[in-house]
Amino acid sequence: MIRHPALAVSLGDPAGVGPELICAAWVRRETDTLRPFFAVGGAVLLSAAARHRGLALTVQPIADPAEAAAVFPYALPVLGLDGAPYQPGQPSTAGAHLALYSLTHATQLALAGKASGVVTGPIAKARLADAGFRHPGQTEFVAQACKIPAENAVMLLAGPQLRTVPLTVHCALSAVPGMITHDLICNRTRITAVGLQRDFGIASPRIAICALNPHAGEEGRFGDEEQRIIAPAIATLRAEGIDATGPHPADSLFAPHARDSFDVALCMYHDQALIPLKALDFDNGVNMTLGLPIVRTSPDHGTAFGIAGTGKADPGAMIAAIRMAGMAAARRLLYPA
Repeated sequence: MIRHPALAVSLGDPAGVGPELICAAWVRRETDTLRPFFAVGGAVLLSAAARHRGLALTVQPIADPAEAAAVFPYALPVLGLDGAPYQPGQPSTAGAHLALYSLTHATQLALAGKASGVVTGPIAKARLADAGFRHPGQTEFVAQACKIPAENAVMLLAGPQLRTVPLTVHCALSAVPGMITHDLICNRTRITAVGLQRDFGIASPRIAICALNPHAGEEGRFGDEEQRIIAPAIATLRAEGIDATGPHPADSLFAPHARDSFDVALCMYHDQALIPLKALDFDNGVNMTLGLPIVRTSPDHGTAFGIAGTGKADPGAMIAAIRMAGMAAARRLLYPA
């Protein structure tokens, strides 16, 4: 059996649900067949989060990521600084600094090969900005750390029933039509195809490309982006041997009978991708960044300050993010690019 380093898990905002969900994931490590992972920062904070949630858990500080695999069977390994008290639902500047430290250090460890991948806990972007964070989100931060252009870091949302990729992400809906180009569609689709092959073992990914307008534009009656931009891009991709289809009307693509016909849907804007994913797989949704030299996943939910510390937060998405990162890391070790 080939061994690889443990996964690094960043805390996210320590006032959110991240710390307690990391603890809950460790408690379910055997039943959910999770590969070894360690948290970056916050040993005392994580112990407090576990007690607050009523979890039977031992936190074991480690001095080196290489220690994590041996510790993992009996304790949650934690590397690095504390930096903030456990105050669920009460975000603070100290907590934002700890979140940024944890994210930065976890990413650096993955880049250095000391962690087999990074799982990022949910952050509050406004709070993190107070600590010097200058990125739209963690995806862009990790891409820059990897020296990958932001346009080549592709957001994949994945759950048990569906995978989607938003072509455009954090922008006003009114800006979307002007951002859609032939080259952007082709670039995102190529990266998605390689990502599904490399990290999911899908030899010939089937990629359904959504229309922008209702009824796929109804032959230009409701918009011409389908005829003018999207269909020509699909033709280019198919000529390259990529199994891309569309443009598909988005109002019918996610119906039960249609979902078996594709491996991922490339959607034109944020909500077109995230609404069906969250409707189907909210408690098990994972945000994975394709196109990076490292594995990076995150639970597809926010900090949930309102329920932090109440025990109501479902650990399913955190567990799914850790499992997906572990499986992708193992595939990359066995089948390096």
